[in-house]
Amino acid sequence: MMADSFIEIHDDLIRSIGSLADELSLEIFLVGGFVRDSIMGKQSKDIDITVVGDGVTFARVVHKRLRTSRPVEFEAFGTSRVTFHGLEIEFVGTRKEVYHPHTRKPLVTIGTIEEDLMRRDFTVNAIAVSLNRKTFGQILDPLGGKSDIEAGILKTPKDPFTTFSEDPLRMMRACRFASQLRFAPTPEVSAAISAMADRITIVSMERVRDEIVKILSSRKPSIGFSMMREHGLLKHVFSELDRLAGVDQRSEEYPEGPRNFHHKDVFAHTLTVVDNVARVSDDLWLRMSALLHDIAKPDTKAFVKGTGWTFHGHAELGARRVKNIFRNLRLPFERLHFVEKLVALHLRPLSLVREDVSDSAIRRLLVEAGEDIDALMVLCRADITSKNPFLVRKYLENYERLLEKMRAVEEHDRLRNWQPPIRGDEIMALCNIPSGVAVGVLKQRVEDAILDGVIENTHEAAVAYLLSIKDEVLRDPKPVKPPSRRSRLMALPDRLKQ
Repeated sequence: MMADSFIEIHDDLIRSIGSLADELSLEIFLVGGFVRDSIMGKQSKDIDITVVGDGVTFARVVHKRLRTSRPVEFEAFGTSRVTFHGLEIEFVGTRKEVYHPHTRKPLVTIGTIEEDLMRRDFTVNAIAVSLNRKTFGQILDPLGGKSDIEAGILKTPKDPFTTFSEDPLRMMRACRFASQLRFAPTPEVSAAISAMADRITIVSMERVRDEIVKILSSRKPSIGFSMMREHGLLKHVFSELDRLAGVDQRSEEYPEGPRNFHHKDVFAHTLTVVDNVARVSDDLWLRMSALLHDIAKPDTKAFVKGTGWTFHGHAELGARRVKNIFRNLRLPFERLHFVEKLVALHLRPLSLVREDVSDSAIRRLLVEAGEDIDALMVLCRADITSKNPFLVRKYLENYERLLEKMRAVEEHDRLRNWQPPIRGDEIMALCNIPSGVAVGVLKQRVEDAILDGVIENTHEAAVAYLLSIKDEVLRDPKPVKPPSRRSRLMALPDRLKQ
């Protein structure tokens, strides 16, 4: 084995694993992202270890001797994973893969460390570091990965068409590394991705989803999503986002129109909003809300003379489409409501920046947004993407004034995470009425009175108001509830309800 240089490793756990390998006369190497990140001077949370031989059996030894978690074994792939004090360690035996034209499944046999490095995705990940005592810390870099890290480029160990044929997900990983590490693919890699983009459809959506999430979690997500679109991947895995490209939202005939705090192109605008959020928040689901906030603009686009392009109803329609996107991307439904809410409400604060906005309107926004009001305001500020500094300053100042009004109303009325101070069962008891329409009308009237500032946000005031209106309502219990988001959506033209 020829070593190109050394890397300093001070981790006691890694040294202990190397000592165990020496006892068993096994060659063992650190590989992958841990090595790449160490060369770049970064810390890595996960450790990938390659054993010349049987990685699964060695993982069992590590478990017994070092008292790690019980190994999670993937016999079909020859890998095993353990955790130790929150650190995830994966063991795999060195492999050689031979692909035949008539099948995508390779013939896998035990190989040398050099053969194992050849089957990896990019040269920057095809670097090994010895953990055996005599050669501890020596770097094995037969493909020049260290130089490619220093140059910031993505090259494949084999011809890129071969590398991507073996696993088309590697095309997504190229976009992810571009976004995470700011590595640029070589022209040959770019050409191969563009030519083979449709092959991504044979990869499971769960694996694709993981790469999309990692891109969205990166320092500058726009790089990865732009690369996906440029090379034709986006239309196959996230068509709703791809179709935002080329959708104008500003008209040349009306350059001073009300939407000029946005980019002209909806796709470019969306990615800028995501980057703006990424600069101030690591919250994945806030970033997802930014990615989807204008997702329905292509279907709500209409030209209004004297105004330019309009997108009436896109927030409501977009919120309704979030669930289907979550389903398609296999995203966890536990965070669905949060994203739906932010997409639905992302225009509301903009409508409340007027000097004469009522406390009632602010109360209603606070109640509807609930504990997510802070996240909503982060999204709203990020949504200002004009290149005109005067407009940016104007809208940010408007939002700051709105925030002050919201703080004042919140401090006075205590509306965050608001629950109506009177429940339906209590209304039935106080009014001596059965369950029915009248109960809902009375409850809504009490809630509206609180939000409109007619009565205080207390149980006593709610009961007193209820008793004062009950006779009137019971004579003619017609609903007075303002249009819900669903009913507003249903008022859209039929072509937009799909």
